[in-house]
Amino acid sequence: MKRIFFFFTLLAVCSQALGVEHARSLPASSAVVMPTTDEQEPVNAETLDSQTFFDSNVTVRYTMPDSSAKVEALLKQMTLEEKVGQMTQLEIGQITEGNENNIRINPAKLEKAIARYGVGSILNVKDGALSIDKWHEIITAIQQAAQKTRLKIPVIYGIDTIPGANYVQGATLFPQEIGMAATWNPELMKRAAELAAMETRAAAIPWNFSPVLDVGRSPLWPRLYETFGEDPYLAKVLGVASIRGYEGTNIAAKDRVAACMKHYIGYSLPQSGRDRTPSWIPEIYLREYFLPTFQAAVAAGAHTIMINSGEINGTPVHTSHYLLTEVLRNELGFRGLVVSDWQDIQKLVSQHGIAATEKDATRMAVNAGIDMSMVPSDYGFSDNLLALAREGAVPMARIDEAVRRVLQLKYDLGLFDSPMPDASLKANLGTPAARAVALQAARESLVLLKNDSNLLPLTKGRKVLVTGPAADSLMSLNNGWSYVWQGDRANLYPKDRPTILGAIRAKVGEGNVAYVPGAALEKEINITEAAAAAREADLVVICLGEGAYAETPGNIDDLTLPEAQLKLAEAMLATGKPVVLVLAEGRPRLISRIAERTGAILLAPNPGNEGGQAVADVLFGDFNPCGKLPYTYPRHPNALLTYDHKAWESGDTGFGYTAYKPQFTFGSGLSYTTFAYSDLKLDQHTVARGGELSVSLTVKNTGQRAGKEVVQIYLRDVVASVTPPGKRLKRFAKVYLEPGQSRTLTFKLGMSDLSFIGADNKPVVEAGDFEVMAAGLKDEFTLTVK
Repeated sequence: MKRIFFFFTLLAVCSQALGVEHARSLPASSAVVMPTTDEQEPVNAETLDSQTFFDSNVTVRYTMPDSSAKVEALLKQMTLEEKVGQMTQLEIGQITEGNENNIRINPAKLEKAIARYGVGSILNVKDGALSIDKWHEIITAIQQAAQKTRLKIPVIYGIDTIPGANYVQGATLFPQEIGMAATWNPELMKRAAELAAMETRAAAIPWNFSPVLDVGRSPLWPRLYETFGEDPYLAKVLGVASIRGYEGTNIAAKDRVAACMKHYIGYSLPQSGRDRTPSWIPEIYLREYFLPTFQAAVAAGAHTIMINSGEINGTPVHTSHYLLTEVLRNELGFRGLVVSDWQDIQKLVSQHGIAATEKDATRMAVNAGIDMSMVPSDYGFSDNLLALAREGAVPMARIDEAVRRVLQLKYDLGLFDSPMPDASLKANLGTPAARAVALQAARESLVLLKNDSNLLPLTKGRKVLVTGPAADSLMSLNNGWSYVWQGDRANLYPKDRPTILGAIRAKVGEGNVAYVPGAALEKEINITEAAAAAREADLVVICLGEGAYAETPGNIDDLTLPEAQLKLAEAMLATGKPVVLVLAEGRPRLISRIAERTGAILLAPNPGNEGGQAVADVLFGDFNPCGKLPYTYPRHPNALLTYDHKAWESGDTGFGYTAYKPQFTFGSGLSYTTFAYSDLKLDQHTVARGGELSVSLTVKNTGQRAGKEVVQIYLRDVVASVTPPGKRLKRFAKVYLEPGQSRTLTFKLGMSDLSFIGADNKPVVEAGDFEVMAAGLKDEFTLTVK
């Protein structure tokens, strides 16, 4: 793996380079700056395109000391029981009693876990987010117990820091991954991950089960909001950005954590669209669309990986030696720790039916390549693995290999030197600077999908009716993994963060805002009253979408918005008043019944606690929207093609094929200014194999206000031995432009950009014609054999 030293640039410089608005709103002091105007700093540095960012973030040299000799020396001292203990991960309830912030260590349970079984890892929360003091109390007790054992091996605590340190009370919550994907801003993603790591480590938790690198190819899947969208390239760039933010160059640092790539592999395309159900993915498709994000993350140095709970083509991934060892280890070169997901070895018996007993399941999973079992609520894994090792059914060499990786991670994290919580780090929690970044990310995540007759931005003197189930809900703005697993306890959300309704009231005055709920998520409340209020208003802001959900509880059978919400919208439209639709959702809920009659549509893809402020800022013109869709927004329930479908799927033929007519296309998103593209040029029109192609174009702000545009470069292989997609995203850059300002950007394309997975499941580059496309412009080149 290439690892050359990379010097991090200052945040302000990076922000300018990528056109990040409000760079001055990331203060070093304790005074919070929450700008409400569209003030933007000029770009003084060359814009970093996606590949420049990616390349510089996968070639970072780590600064951790070489501790392999210490690992080997410790391994030689360990008994079989101690080794098996290190491979065991239990949930917090196995060592505690009580609930919520009254949770406390149970001495007998702790003694059993640490002293008797030598458990190597603890994870999760019992009920919901804990105070930082409670985290310090619990982890201190765990590490003190570990220090009393024979070899004094520290315990590694793991947690799901998903949109921020969501299980630490008072932490900063950022947009969910799908919202960060909508920013198309990898530097902003890295900065958010840095802050999430800092706040997680402040709670003495060094291991983060993030990022999700599953590519969101199924919009029905309830975990779509946890992904970076449907495109492998966009997900790869943002995935590496998050890993670099979490890990930095030294995961032992007090503001860094070990990242965990998940869920390897193919989890996000279940045939049914439902969570934890079987996937049927040919290997050629698996390698083309699902492997690249993990391959990039491995190259970036991610330290751990979590395995897909499901199965692919009838084989649970937890038992696949091919995927876990031959591909992940031997092909990709991953050297870190492989951890199972929740109860997934047990589920080989209870759900998959591939093993008759848990003992058989343990043998299959460990021999396939699982290093640590997230058991998590009993000691069956430890007991079974001990028996299997004594019988020779699991070789000692395999156990030593797994334990070596566990110990190496603990050394890399600095746990042997400093296992105890550091009280001084409490000051890193919930800082004003972190909140400012969260607000910036929320603003950039919003996607303006429609704006007929420039209905937006709204003027602040008009009478507004706000209605809909997402109008007064922080849950809709955050979704799952927020304070509790399902994110569905309204009382846990901060009282000082406005909902959409609250932010609109603060912006234009309570006297100008009426509020009638109209409907809940699934049922009508007072639609007639809402319609009457609409007739008395100048315009209507209707906030529809989803509540909070995570994993299997979020399964649905139809992407169409619930009937109660659609009826509310139709009642608002029937008043004849201008209607602005705000969609607060984690996946694209269908709106074809109302979309054509709605004047403006703003998508809020789970922007987090600052989402209410961000939505109001965009609606009233204090922030110029710059988000772009990271997925294709479908129009019909069974028309779920992704943007990179095959070319012949796009047109009406008269033979039963349905045209590709989504509600909104991947990569789309409007601004309050306009941009014009020109002068798409290739530096050559015949490229020799092994060569490089330069693509340049000019983008100009032709409107009346400053704004940012995401320049997107697509490529089409005209003829290939495996039928080619109509186009694939290959590069992007987010550019800030003043009115009248233009920028010429240059992108480099190499052979890897021209390759695809061939019929033999291996990458291939074939000679032939290619098309380069950007914003309606197109040019062609030919790749030659020589």
